[in-house]
Amino acid sequence: MTRQIKADLAILSITVVWGSSFILMKNITGNIPYYAYLFLRFSIAGILLAMIFIRQMGKINRKTLIQGTIIGFTLFAGMSLQFIGLNFTSASNSAFITGLNVVMVPVISALYLKKKPPFRAVIGVMLAAAGLFFLSGGFSGIWNIGDTLTLLCAVCFAFQIIFIDKFTQESDARQLAVVQIISAAVMYGILCAGYGFSVEPVPVVINARVILTALYTGAMGTAFAFGVQTIAQQYTTPTRTALILTFEPVFGAVFAMTIPGPGGVTESFTLNTGMGCLLIFIGMIITVVRFRDLRKTVAENPSDNVTER
Repeated sequence: MTRQIKADLAILSITVVWGSSFILMKNITGNIPYYAYLFLRFSIAGILLAMIFIRQMGKINRKTLIQGTIIGFTLFAGMSLQFIGLNFTSASNSAFITGLNVVMVPVISALYLKKKPPFRAVIGVMLAAAGLFFLSGGFSGIWNIGDTLTLLCAVCFAFQIIFIDKFTQESDARQLAVVQIISAAVMYGILCAGYGFSVEPVPVVINARVILTALYTGAMGTAFAFGVQTIAQQYTTPTRTALILTFEPVFGAVFAMTIPGPGGVTESFTLNTGMGCLLIFIGMIITVVRFRDLRKTVAENPSDNVTER
């Protein structure tokens, strides 16, 4: 097994973890205020990442702190909107709408850099928009505030990816990963200490489910995911990475249909939901894959024995 295949499998494992987190988070929305949960999750992840990259943290500078905090704010906003949205929408809808950030990245990047977006990105956006139409119930108009908040969450995650791509050209990626997680944890902590609990009429119930979810999503969904992605991407290409990450909403839907949600009921797909998810997924793949380059790569490396950098 080549290093590239190992790296791809490692990144695929991240999508499994992220996909499973949607239904797990939804199951605790009535047990703990979202800012309190996110504070726990990111505090756990920040401590673990700081321990893993402790040598790199001794060399951090002011510029990296500022850049990491900017990325941390987009992460803070995106996770907040996602968790709030889960109170009003299904875990499978949340997974697929969040996955739209893959489609948004090339479009926002084109606007940010004032360049015309590639044709495949335009097609991907059109397919994703059609997918959202079906996901929202088609002509029945079943679209709720949770879907809207999750769509804004996807925008935040798109900016996060763009800022990471920009700032890692100037600063150490490992330092940025630690700073963004810790800064997001601090922001959640400030809201909890200030007015986070007063704006959320959710009683704090610290039970085994809440603790296990915080530990799992903090250690695996955040610390493990960022650590693995930082290392694995050294042995594969950005295109392959982006394509693999599009499987996150697929796993999100699978887990939502197998793990019981609030009330002990698993989610089920309607025809509209299935069509919507399929169109969004196809839109993601078309957006992130350069098929001409993919064919060239396959032709040059039919046995996939050459490690791409």
